Amino acid sequence: MSANNFLPFALPEIGEEEINEVASALRSGWVTTGPKTKQFEADFTAFLGDSSLESIAVNSATSGLHLALEAVGVGPGDEVIVPTYTFTATAEIVRYLGATPIMVDVDAETFNMTAASFKAAITNKTKAVVPVHFAGLACDMDPIIAVAKEHNIRVIEDAAHALPTKYKGKLIGTLDTDITVFSFYANKTMTTGEGGMVVTRHPELAKRCKVMRLHGISRDAFDRYVSTKPAWFYEVIAPGFKYNMPDIAAAIGIHQLKRLPAFQEKREQMARVYFEAFKDLPLEMPAAATGADVHAWHLFPVKIKPEAGIERARFIEKMAELGIGCSVHFIPLHLHPYWRDTYNLTPEMFPVAQRIFEQEVSLPLYTKMTSDDQLRVIAAVKQVLLNA
Repeated sequence: MSANNFLPFALPEIGEEEINEVASALRSGWVTTGPKTKQFEADFTAFLGDSSLESIAVNSATSGLHLALEAVGVGPGDEVIVPTYTFTATAEIVRYLGATPIMVDVDAETFNMTAASFKAAITNKTKAVVPVHFAGLACDMDPIIAVAKEHNIRVIEDAAHALPTKYKGKLIGTLDTDITVFSFYANKTMTTGEGGMVVTRHPELAKRCKVMRLHGISRDAFDRYVSTKPAWFYEVIAPGFKYNMPDIAAAIGIHQLKRLPAFQEKREQMARVYFEAFKDLPLEMPAAATGADVHAWHLFPVKIKPEAGIERARFIEKMAELGIGCSVHFIPLHLHPYWRDTYNLTPEMFPVAQRIFEQEVSLPLYTKMTSDDQLRVIAAVKQVLLNA
């Protein structure tokens, strides 16, 4: 298979508007956090449609999650509940702060944390919970929020997959939680190359995140550098981090955000094509949104049924031979050496996540794909399964 004919698992869709905006940033002489970052933050809040929110641009969702947990006071001796079925970033940020991540199992259909698994893991050390909206489908948040309020636990939403996901008609980012963190990594529903956004309606949390985003400095560097009066003085009020988003990245985000509704519409349409094409195959389809919910379709995760007669690893190999890139989301935390060995985790502790992992494969679904690209994926899937 020629490299030119290989369809990768994911590619970003970057247009001339983004390229021109980046060129504008470069020509302006302001390439770090400045006017375009401020515009992107304002545009993001406007997109969410709630003026009580504040959006804070960062250099990754991982750094955003770190800032979020730090802002709500997570520290040594605390426990933070996270799903085992997630990327390591969800748990590693807990360790950054000296706290302990407590892994829980997930729902067999949605792959999401449930209120029941969350509640069962609560101890007197539980400080926060981090529900992950897997693949772009929202967790059932009302009962999770209710449990958290009952036990005075802070809720930080890992929305790396969840833009523009809706839960009961409300965009993720606008729910009654403490902080929501989005990702703009290269393979997400919109991208800034690397980047993320912290969203909160709590002024004190926003203030802390902004201070800690840039070295714990008491004043915004952009404001100091554009001031027409001497403004050199600042104070370091905390041992902060270097998590700011530069204008070059924000320039991409400004236009990606404008295209997000069209991106979502195409992803939804592509998901429908897959559902129809695979309905008679030995595949278990991903959970779809119901009612007023909206699925962002960051991923299209299917499970290979036992009757297919082919193991997941072999399926991926055969797809690659036919020129189609696939992936796996995720290798659960309890299987990784660090988490497994540090916390004595076993597959038996997470039977649902373990079973999902053994069968799951993520098929290509991204807006740069053409209709012919998707037909190639469908034809390859059918060929592999029918010849298994």
